[in-house]
Amino acid sequence: MKMTKALLATTALTVAAGMASADGHMASEMTIVSWGGAYSNSQQKAYHDPYMEKTGVKVINDESSAEAVAKLRAMNEAGNVTWDVVDVVAADAIRLCDEGLAMEIDPDEHLAAAPDGTSAADDFGDLLVSDCFIPQIVYSTTFGYRTDMVGDTAPTSVCAVFDTEAYPGKRSLEKRPINNMEWALICDGVAKDEVYDVLETAEGQQRALDKLGTIKDDVIWWSAGADTPQLLADGEVVMGSTYNGRLFSVIEEQKQPVAMLWDAQVFDLDGWIIPAGLSDERKARALDYIMFATDTQRLADQAKYISYGPARASSAPLVGQHADLGIDMAPHMPTDPNNAKNTFLYNYEFWADYRDDIDAKFQAWLAQ
Repeated sequence: MKMTKALLATTALTVAAGMASADGHMASEMTIVSWGGAYSNSQQKAYHDPYMEKTGVKVINDESSAEAVAKLRAMNEAGNVTWDVVDVVAADAIRLCDEGLAMEIDPDEHLAAAPDGTSAADDFGDLLVSDCFIPQIVYSTTFGYRTDMVGDTAPTSVCAVFDTEAYPGKRSLEKRPINNMEWALICDGVAKDEVYDVLETAEGQQRALDKLGTIKDDVIWWSAGADTPQLLADGEVVMGSTYNGRLFSVIEEQKQPVAMLWDAQVFDLDGWIIPAGLSDERKARALDYIMFATDTQRLADQAKYISYGPARASSAPLVGQHADLGIDMAPHMPTDPNNAKNTFLYNYEFWADYRDDIDAKFQAWLAQ
């Protein structure tokens, strides 16, 4: 249900006054959930710090986005939602919206228009993949590798991950089926445009697990986006998957001997949802934060700190140099033409429909 403008105004005044809400949650604080590491740091600088300075509201960071669906389900069941704004991938937003665990957003009412007056709905365009999802970035999951551990021939194909003879050593993969199953099928000979047709069958799922099984003993499984960059920096893996912005950090900021393997990078969207079940006051504050944090300038500002493409069309021309390094950020974006020569397009709807079933099968396989 959408709030009236009068209610928004009234609750905004209450927030500004720092009064306690009826459920005991202090109006001067809000909990924002994200992924931690370099990504949360970019949000802190581009969104949280200026919002706190503007409003006096204290932002409390929680790094539980990887478990967002399960935890929001549990909070809803218990009738105690303690999060105010949650950063999730698009497929999880679709699931949360379908289950009634996230509130619906009207882009042109709840999000700022572009500076030239273009409506938010038109500015975000096709990236509005769910009625509850507020897009923030375009990112990719891809691989980094140690340049001093791959010999004279650096890997150019994602299938190098499965080639332990040419590239011996441990590799790191995320402890979930998404992306791993797709890469496994691609490297088992399935055409990219047929991957999801194969993966929706029990036989296709087993085929992917069998391919992953060929390197299972050589894999360190990660859960947090910061894990692979640390494993690479420590020389514990020869290559590993993670988000491209995390690899940018370890390569450009930390100056580690790591390089990007852009082949078959998986494009995806990340953004905000507001949990269902908040009090009117907390909902108003969450909407106020969203209005602020997703305007054209803020999304462009985040790209000063991490190499993710802003989700608004109007933000892209404002992407400039890294705030500290002084290097142009555009060539480090997953959407740069030189990096996007062989991308794999993630299917949000597939994973929204099949995630729970394939998750269960994948975790059972891991435990074998």
